[in-house]
Formats: sequence, structure tokens, C-alpha cells
Amino acid sequence: MNSEGIKAILLDLDNTLIDTAGAGGVAIQKVTELLKTTLDHEHTIAICDRFKHKLHHETFDPAGGRTIDEVRISHWEESIQEVMGGSPSSNPTLASECYYQWKNTRLELLTITPPVLTLLKQLRTSHKLLLLTNGETQTQREKVVALGCQGLFDAVVVGGEHAEEKPARSIFTHCFGLLAVQAHDCVMVGDSLDTDIVGGFNAGVRATVWINNGGVCPPEGSVNPDYTIPSVLDLPEVLAKLK
Repeated sequence: MNSEGIKAILLDLDNTLIDTAGAGGVAIQKVTELLKTTLDHEHTIAICDRFKHKLHHETFDPAGGRTIDEVRISHWEESIQEVMGGSPSSNPTLASECYYQWKNTRLELLTITPPVLTLLKQLRTSHKLLLLTNGETQTQREKVVALGCQGLFDAVVVGGEHAEEKPARSIFTHCFGLLAVQAHDCVMVGDSLDTDIVGGFNAGVRATVWINNGGVCPPEGSVNPDYTIPSVLDLPEVLAKLK
């Protein structure tokens, strides 16, 4: 499966190698079941929708004096207060219960499927593999531990541990150094046009591969990936074209 000139493959994690979105959806459903023990359906859905909005727009400053767990518990606290009119909950631990139900359910459901695991093992025989994931350090490292995937890669790089994340050129340069390769020796694979593909393009990798698992049309004016595939399982076909 070796491709001439391609020495290394940089792989995104969330929604590229694992179905984080799917696991998150199930985790939210588990929280709705928890909330429905004390609240009605309308309030329950509204609280969960507000949490998802806060999570999507979350910014985290590791120097801010709070852990990511504390920040996300506060997301639930604020969501409950906003929906319930600011009145204090009859259950003062409800926000914490919601958070850990969501977090633990999501972690338990995250998995590298057997076909993807087989693919990674095959690729590792002929290429250097590096996992390059954006996100807060604790959150992403917990995923790596839950998946037990550290040994599948020559290196694991978490954006939250560096001054800049994808699509910054600096984190790609760091990755190239870890693998002792040049940019043109590498392929970048990921589901995000804005971070994975733009980042790979700006860093000068040999090819960018967009995982379009939802079959969506790229937004007008967005970067054009070199290759588009519906699943990481189709990556060998791309590598064959790069020979």
C-alpha cells in the first residue's frame, strides 16, 4: 500500500476516524432521559439545545483558572437557568449530573471500528502515521485513552497542547519534525475543510483528503481538497493514485 513519495499520513480524529457526532447525539439523548425525571419534555429539549449551542461556540482558556469539566458543567448550569427562568434548580447537583452523564456516555461509545482499525494497521506497515487533533488537552487525551489508540500512531499531537491549532502552519511544521519528514512527503486526511484541508494546503502537503461523510456540498468559496472520499476506508484508493 506504499505510495511513491508518500512517507507519512496525518489523520484527524473526530468524525474522521471515530463517529464523535453520533456518540454525542446518543449522549444528549441519555441526558434528556435524566432531565425528564424532573422536567417536562419541552423544557428538557430546550435545555439540551442550549447546551449544544454553548458547546459549539465554546472557547477555553487553560490559563483561565477553570478546568474543562468546570466550564462544561457551567454550560449545563446556565442552560438550566436560562430555560427555567433563572430560578435555582430544586436539585443543586443537576448540572453536574447532566455533564457527567453526557461526558461518560460519549466516551463509552467512542470506538475505532474493526475495519478502520485494520486499515490503520495496514497503513502503519508502509507509512508513518500521526494523529493530529484539535481541541482542549484533557478532552482529546481522554478520547485517545478511551480508544486505546496511542500505539497505532508514530505520534499523537493535540492542538490544545500547542500555541496554535490547525489550520496554523506551525502545528503542521511540528508534526513534520516529529516524523522527520518534509511537507511534500505527507498527506493530510480530515473531515473539516476549514482546519484539516486549509491547514494541509497552507502547510504544503503532497495532497489533502477530505472525508465528506455527510455527502454535503462544500460552501461557496471554500478551499478545494485534492481528493474527496465518503469514508477513511476509501483512503487506499487515493494513495494508489499518488503512486
